[in-house]
Amino acid sequence: MQIPFLDLKRMDEELKDALKSKFAEMLDKGIFSGGDEVGLLECQISTFLKTPFSIACANGTDALELALRALEIGEGDEVIVPAMTWVSTAEVVILVGAKPVFWDTDEDGLLAEDWGKAITSKTKAVIPVHLYGKMVDMKSLMKRAKKHKLFVIEDGAQSFGSFQKGKAAGIFGDVGCLSFYPTKNLGALGEAGMCLTNSVVLNERMRLLLNHGQAVRDKHELVGRNSRIDSIQAGFLNVFLERFPEFQSLRKKLAEMYLDGLADIEELKLPSGILNVDHNCHLFVIQTTRRDELKKYLIENGIGTSIHYPHILPEMKPFSSEGAFPNARNLSEQGLSLPLNPWMKEEEIEYVIGKIREFFLKK
Repeated sequence: MQIPFLDLKRMDEELKDALKSKFAEMLDKGIFSGGDEVGLLECQISTFLKTPFSIACANGTDALELALRALEIGEGDEVIVPAMTWVSTAEVVILVGAKPVFWDTDEDGLLAEDWGKAITSKTKAVIPVHLYGKMVDMKSLMKRAKKHKLFVIEDGAQSFGSFQKGKAAGIFGDVGCLSFYPTKNLGALGEAGMCLTNSVVLNERMRLLLNHGQAVRDKHELVGRNSRIDSIQAGFLNVFLERFPEFQSLRKKLAEMYLDGLADIEELKLPSGILNVDHNCHLFVIQTTRRDELKKYLIENGIGTSIHYPHILPEMKPFSSEGAFPNARNLSEQGLSLPLNPWMKEEEIEYVIGKIREFFLKK
């Protein structure tokens, strides 16, 4: 049996037909920048996540940069960032002229609760990352951030559809940033992203920033950039959004199979809380000291896996920073993502479970 980590060609025919139909519809309209599909996407996301302002943009990285710029964070400022995350989270801080201050994570890869120790007189913001789709404890984080008068930018690139006590990932802080990269739970067929906010002022400012600083063509109010979403991608996302609840149910079902099938293997640490509403099952990440050996064994048996992420940010040349970061480092060395997506079959999950059990329990 051959099981890829993720193969988007596996989309079902009904979905493919709907996407083809949407493309044909937009081709006939001839509107490829802005238009009804963008407005519809923003409206539908606002309704689904219960947030007043959803601002579509070109990608998730741009969303983070737009948030920082809208909050006027720049030269001389510090921003607290978890040591374990995708590079964009720190990259954008440097791009706006600020300094990322790295802090360790907990064992699940979420910003450690003692992050307040990283606050200095220069700290202007903190970026909690809802890694793998699991939400940071936002009530606690917001309380501390407000105490120190810090901005909160939620990196919700991996957490669309996660909710904590009825509130969606991305709407707790000043700005929430989403990615609709094709591999995400809600993914486009190309690049796309979004900013979320409850602030009228930030909404207006981010809309200016992503469109060359203009609200009306040729009337530029500030220095912006081009980060407009591709209208066709907005249209595709509107199609995917219709199937999102169904796909989430499938992810949860398959994740539960993994949990049941691997629970008794002492050498494995399974993802905590993955069946809860504050985790969207974006990634099913197991941890083991035999990670590389297991990965090789699974590849030999036709099973694709991935490592998110093999290096912590403070170890990378552009972000080199001193510190131990033990939890983040352990996760980078022991974490292995198993295949989990709505187009997998139950027998494939059973096969993966069987091979993992075979690896650990063979005599």
